[in-house]
Amino acid sequence: MAHDSSALTSKPLRGSAFSATWPGRLVVYGAVALIGLALALAPFLFPDVRSQEVAARICVFIVLVASYDLLIGYTGIVSFAHTMFFGLGAYGTAIALKTMGPGFEAILLGGGLGVAAALVLALLIGLLSLRVKAIFFAMVTLSAASVMMVLASQLSDFTGGEDGITYSIPRLFSPAFELLSDAEGKAVRLFGVPLNGKIALYYFVFISALVLFLAMMRIVASPLGSVLKAIRENELRAEAIGYRVVFYRTTIFCIAAGIAACAGILRAVWLKYTGPDVVLSFDIMIDILLMVVIGGMGTMLGAVIGVVLMTLAQYYLKDLMALGAEATGSLPLVPDLLNPERWLLWLGLGFILLVYFFPSGIVGTLLGKGGQK
Repeated sequence: MAHDSSALTSKPLRGSAFSATWPGRLVVYGAVALIGLALALAPFLFPDVRSQEVAARICVFIVLVASYDLLIGYTGIVSFAHTMFFGLGAYGTAIALKTMGPGFEAILLGGGLGVAAALVLALLIGLLSLRVKAIFFAMVTLSAASVMMVLASQLSDFTGGEDGITYSIPRLFSPAFELLSDAEGKAVRLFGVPLNGKIALYYFVFISALVLFLAMMRIVASPLGSVLKAIRENELRAEAIGYRVVFYRTTIFCIAAGIAACAGILRAVWLKYTGPDVVLSFDIMIDILLMVVIGGMGTMLGAVIGVVLMTLAQYYLKDLMALGAEATGSLPLVPDLLNPERWLLWLGLGFILLVYFFPSGIVGTLLGKGGQK
C-alpha cells in the first residue's frame, strides 16, 4: 500500500511542476524563435552598417558563450582561458589571409591551424591541470590566457603587436561583388537591399554560427551531455560508478576550445581586423561570464538570451539614456542621472536586479531550474 500511495502522490507533483514551468518555457522558446528569425532576416530588417555589426557580433558571441557554458554550466569547470582559444582561431585566420592573400584556402588553412592549436593547448591544459580543483584550475587557465596576451603583443612580426592585423577577405564577401545583377549590371535589390558580397558575408557568419550552435545542442542532448551533468552534480559519485572523470572533463574542454576557435574564425573574417583588444582582452572574458550568468548556466538557450541582452545594452544603452536625458531636461537631477557617460552604472544596476529576480539566470529561472548548481 505504501508503494501505491507514493506512486499516486508522485504524478500530481510532476504535473504541477510542468504546469508551473510551461508559461516560462513558452516565453523562452518564443523569445529564442523571435531572436533567430530577427538574425536570419537581419540584413533586410536592419540594413544600416551598425545594426549589421550588432547582428554579426551576436551570432559569433552566441557560439562563444554557448561553448563556454559547456564548461561552466554543464560540467562545472571554471576557466578563464576561453578568449585564448577564441584568439587562436582569429589570429590563425588573420595571419593566413595577410600572408596568403584573400582566398578561401587561406581561411581554411589558417583557421584550421588555429583550431588545431586550440585543441592541442586545451589537451595539454586538460591533462596537466584538470586534476586540480576549483580555484586552482581557474588560476592556471588565467595564467595561460595572460601568457597568450603577452605573446600576441610581443610577437609583432606575426601578430602586428598592439596594433593588430588588417587584411582583405575573399572577393565574394566584398560589397562591390554582385551576387545577382539586373539588366543594367547593378546588384538586384530585395526589399530595397542590394544582394552583394556584404549579404554573403553576413550569411556565412550566420549559417556557420547556427551549425555550431545546433552541434552544441546535440552534444548536451546526447549521452555525453548526461555524463557531464553527472560530473557537475557529484564528481566523486560519477567516478565511483565507473565514469573516467578526467577523460570526460578533458574531452569537453577540447570540444569547447575547438568551437571557441571556430567563433574566432568567424569574428576575424567579419571584422577584417584582428588585435589583442578584440579577441584576447580580459574584458571579453568578463562579458562572456556576464552573458552566461544573465542567460542561465547549464542552458544552451540561455546563451542566446544573455548575448542578445548584453550586446544590445553595450551598443544602444547610451543612446537610450541620451534620449531620456533630453526628454527629462526640465526635471532636477534626472538628466544628470541619465547622462550617457553613466551607462555602466545603469548596466551594473540592471545586472544586480537580474541576478536578484532571476537567481538561476533568465532562462534557468523560467525553465524552473532554480535548484541547479
